[in-house]
Amino acid sequence: MPAENTPSPEQLAAIVAAVELTWPRPVVLAEAEPDPPRWRFSGRWWVRPVPSRRDRPW
Repeated sequence: MPAENTPSPEQLAAIVAAVELTWPRPVVLAEAEPDPPRWRFSGRWWVRPVPSRRDRPW
C-alpha cells in the first residue's frame, strides 16, 4: 500500500468511530410472558339488564 493512501491517525479514528456508530448491533429479544387470563363477566347477576334484576327470588 503506498504511503499517500494511508490515513492519518485522526482520519483513522474518525473512520473507526463512524463504523462503530453505523454497524448494526445484535439484539437479544426476551420472550414475552403470555397475557394472564382475563376475568369474564358472563353469567354474573350484574350483567343482566336492570328490569330483569328487579325480579324477586320468591
